[in-house]
Amino acid sequence: MLTPPQADMYAQQFLASRTHALPCQPLPTSVSATDAYQIARRIQELRLAGGEIQIGRKIGFANHALWNKYGKNAPIHELLWTPLFASTVRFMETTTGLQSLSGAMQPRLAPELIFKFASTPPADATLEQIADSLEWMAHGFEIVVSPFPDWDFNAADAIAAFGLHGALLIGEPHQLASTTRHNLGSILANTAVSLSCNSTLKSAGFGSDFVESPLHALLALQKVLHSQPDTKTLQAGEIVSTGTWTDLVPIAPGETWTSAFSGATLAGLSVGFA
Repeated sequence: MLTPPQADMYAQQFLASRTHALPCQPLPTSVSATDAYQIARRIQELRLAGGEIQIGRKIGFANHALWNKYGKNAPIHELLWTPLFASTVRFMETTTGLQSLSGAMQPRLAPELIFKFASTPPADATLEQIADSLEWMAHGFEIVVSPFPDWDFNAADAIAAFGLHGALLIGEPHQLASTTRHNLGSILANTAVSLSCNSTLKSAGFGSDFVESPLHALLALQKVLHSQPDTKTLQAGEIVSTGTWTDLVPIAPGETWTSAFSGATLAGLSVGFA
């Protein structure tokens, strides 16, 4: 386990890298995922002390179809999470918009589903209890970034580096009726999304690529949180971004990216990058 000064040192390094858009080297291989969450908690403390507002969490690596594509020393076969702050989240007013990539290091795009909790689920919640706790779901685009050269990192690096989170654009929330919540797992498991750049199809993904579905990813996150000392489980009012449906695709200024769903009544998004 890292000492508090060590955790603070690494936290300061990652904060400086993000603030100044500077690349950094991966953590030593002796730093474990448990150590990385210690670094992440110190980053969280520093951001809160600086006046930022935490509004939820981001899930990473919940899509099993991508597990073997990332990881410097070994494939990342585990769900990761990081706090979400209001400063990097934007609710879109329409299904089209513009987003600056200024300061984004090696940006890539991730089409995601975001949920908001209306009530606090039990720490040992079942899937049904997780679903019953939800208020709405929305489609969003996450700009994923990497300070590590050539996107070469391990699980601990991803945890400590803000979960590779850059920014999150959230589309129109859809309120969830009780009948929808009770069938949400199967609905999302049978849903697909396509991702196009300037009208050319670039990638596609399926809800079943997750730990059964994005709803199941929420349950998996709750179990991870419940197992971590000094970490609150999911709370009422939080939003949770459940991870990418497709492989992460590089993006650049001048491009317009569009998503489309089949199997669920969710509107796609169209975002131009500058």
